[in-house]
Amino acid sequence: MTPPLSYLSHYPQHLQTKIQQLLYEDKLGGWLRSRYSSMHKVSNDNDLREYVISLKNHYMKKTQPLSKVVYDSKIHIVNHALGLHTYVSRVQGGKLKSKNEVRVSTLFKNTPEKFLNMIVVHELAHLKEKQHNKAFYKLCEHMMPEYHQVEFDVRVYLTELEHSGQVFTSK
Repeated sequence: MTPPLSYLSHYPQHLQTKIQQLLYEDKLGGWLRSRYSSMHKVSNDNDLREYVISLKNHYMKKTQPLSKVVYDSKIHIVNHALGLHTYVSRVQGGKLKSKNEVRVSTLFKNTPEKFLNMIVVHELAHLKEKQHNKAFYKLCEHMMPEYHQVEFDVRVYLTELEHSGQVFTSK
């Protein structure tokens, strides 16, 4: 009996079956590498901040600034597979101050460029849309037209890591 595909549980059964077959044949990593051979070079928090701010300024100029953008080794990947955004409000000197933060799991430091782009787009969309609703996904698709396919492939990548224990690297 094959283990459940926790990252893909909401996808149609025929897709899950295809991924299980690739896992069984030990071909899933090769399939991912053939689709995504270009790895990103955003290796530290400063580079990540520049990357995120650049996307934010291109697509979402009118949203509030980001106070923090970091790779975070404490993100529990099962609960926050795509990163984490936080919005903190507090009263300071009679004024309401708010901060927006974007955190990306350190697991995504060495992944294909499209994977990091999708995660950042996802977290930036939360600056405008807090819920995963139609408006949220429309904004994601505006920033990244192939958003849904890349999100699926990121979930396949997480499945590969979960089942093989290997780190995704280009060959």
